[in-house]
Amino acid sequence: MLMPTSSEFIELCRSQIALLTQAMGASLSVIYLTEELVESSQARLMPIAAYPDNAIALERSNRLALPAAVESLPEIDSISTTGITQPRQLVLPLIHEELVFGLLVTEREDRPWTTWERSQVERIADTLSLACVMDQRAQWLDQSQQQHRSRQSQQHDVLDNLLHQLKSPLTALRTFGKLLVKRLQTEDPNREIAGSILRESDRLQELLQQFDEAIDLDSVDVLAEDASLVGRPIPLLPAGVLTTSNLELTPCSVNEILLPLIETAEAIAQEKGLSIQTEIPNSLSPVSANSGALREVLSNLIDNALKYTPSGGEVHIRAKENDDHINIWITDTGYGIPPEDLERLFERHYRGAQAKGDIPGTGLGLAIARRLLEQMNGSIRVFSPLKNEGWLGKDQPSKQGTSFVVELEKDRA
Repeated sequence: MLMPTSSEFIELCRSQIALLTQAMGASLSVIYLTEELVESSQARLMPIAAYPDNAIALERSNRLALPAAVESLPEIDSISTTGITQPRQLVLPLIHEELVFGLLVTEREDRPWTTWERSQVERIADTLSLACVMDQRAQWLDQSQQQHRSRQSQQHDVLDNLLHQLKSPLTALRTFGKLLVKRLQTEDPNREIAGSILRESDRLQELLQQFDEAIDLDSVDVLAEDASLVGRPIPLLPAGVLTTSNLELTPCSVNEILLPLIETAEAIAQEKGLSIQTEIPNSLSPVSANSGALREVLSNLIDNALKYTPSGGEVHIRAKENDDHINIWITDTGYGIPPEDLERLFERHYRGAQAKGDIPGTGLGLAIARRLLEQMNGSIRVFSPLKNEGWLGKDQPSKQGTSFVVELEKDRA
C-alpha cells in the first residue's frame, strides 16, 4: 500500500509536466500513481498532477491511453522500455525494481515524438519513479520516527507517574520513622531499628530526587510538541491498578479508602505543626470506582494540602452525599492559587507560581488525579480562595486557602 504522496513530490510532478509542456510542446500530460505497489496484479490508478486543466486532461488521457495501459499493467514484461507508443501519445510506466508505481501519459497534437524525444520523456519517467521511491521511504522513516517518539514519550510519562507516586508513601514512611524515634526511650533496643528505618528512608528520598533530576523533562516537552501525540491517552499507574487506559470499576467504600489516608495525614500534620479537622459520615453509600485509583487521587490531594499549608495552618476533609453523587472536599488554609494558574492547574508538569517557591514538586499529581477521575466517570474542581462548603470551622479565611472537591457517582448495582 502506497503512503499518501507528499507536497514536495506533487510539486516535482508539476515541474516535470511543465518541462514537457514548455520544452517539448506537450499539449496534455497526466501523472498517475497506483493505490498499491503492483507486481502481477492490476491496481487502480489515481491522478496526482495534470496539464492543462485537470478535468479536460483526465478525460482525454483516460479515453486515449488508459484502456491499453491498464491492460498492460499485469504483464510488466510487455511494457517496453520506450513505453506504449502511439503516433502522438506516450504512456510510460513509473517502475522501480519490477514494482509499478504508476503511469506518465503525455500527448502532442501537432507532431509525433522522435526517438530522442521519447528517450527524454523516459528519463523524466525514471526521475519520477526514483522520486516516488524516495518519497515513500522518507514518509515511512518519518512515520517510524513518530512512532518511536510516541513510545518514548509514553515511557517518560509512565516513569514520571511512578516517581511521583513513590513520593507520597515515602513521605509517610519517613514521618512514622520520626515519630517512632521520638516515642522510644534511648535505652529501648527498638530505637536503633527505628533510626535505621528513618535513615534508609532519607536515603531513598535522596535517590528519588537524583532519579527525578536525571530525567530530562525538557525532552518530554519537545516530544509533546509533535502534533501526532496531541490527544493520545496517557498511561497511568496508580498503586494496584493495571497499566491500561481503562480502569475496572467496582463498588467501593469511601470510608475504607479515606480513613487510613486521614490517619497517615494526621501523623504528618503533627510533625509539621498542622491541625486536621474531618467530617466523614459513617454510612456513606458505595461509589462506582477503582479502589487503587481513588486512593491515589485522594492521597495526592491530601498530600498537597499538607505540603502547601504553612505551620499553624489547618486542613479540613469533608464528605457529603446527595441523591446521585458523593462529594469529597479537601480544604487547606495555605496561601492559595493565583487566578492566572487556576486554568492550567491540571496540566502535566505545570506548577505556576509554585515553581518559584522552595517546595519541590513535579506538577504531576493533579494531572494524574483528574485523568483517573475521568476514567471513573468522576470530576474534580478547584476553588481558591477556599469554598465555604469545605470549611468546618467557625472563622473561615476570606482571601486565602484552597478547596478541591471530588465528585463520584454512586454505585447503582
